[in-house]
Amino acid sequence: MTPIATTTASITTTASITTSSSPPAASTPRLRLEPTGATRTLLDGGWWPRSTDPAEELPGLVLAIDKVHGPITRLILSSDGWNPRPRRLAVAGRRLRLGYFTSQPADLLIARCDDGGRVDLLVVPPHTPSSTAEAAMAVAATAGNRVHAQHLLAAVASTPATHADHKLPEQVWETEGGHLHTTDSP
Repeated sequence: MTPIATTTASITTTASITTSSSPPAASTPRLRLEPTGATRTLLDGGWWPRSTDPAEELPGLVLAIDKVHGPITRLILSSDGWNPRPRRLAVAGRRLRLGYFTSQPADLLIARCDDGGRVDLLVVPPHTPSSTAEAAMAVAATAGNRVHAQHLLAAVASTPATHADHKLPEQVWETEGGHLHTTDSP
């Protein structure tokens, strides 16, 4: 992947419509998409933003979705959790419309594509522990998933494999007196 140059984002307010002009994010979004392109899924994947600032987080996400599903023209987000809330966002030479709704679950982002299609993503809050976030995104990106976005994090967090005290088999071996063989040992 080629590095993307970054500059400082600017926010402009005109006639009570906030527009954010932002370059593409330098970092790759923490995103998992359902790989088969199945059309009968609840979610198309999961996304774990690093902050609640749309100007920082959304450009990289839009570009990643563009590569798989075609150009995004509109994003629908919950009005909870995003600060600020620009109404338009410049990405890759085009302006996207952003809609924030109280009726939209905080855990769901809907991306509308230029061809009329849509991409539904689980939104994992930035402060979520990494084991829970990774597990939730993996489930969201599974074609057979039947858990809605607003229930997925709770379902994954209650699974023993995502608890912080969960250990990999190698870690259990080490704590029970076993030692891993390394190539540097005689």
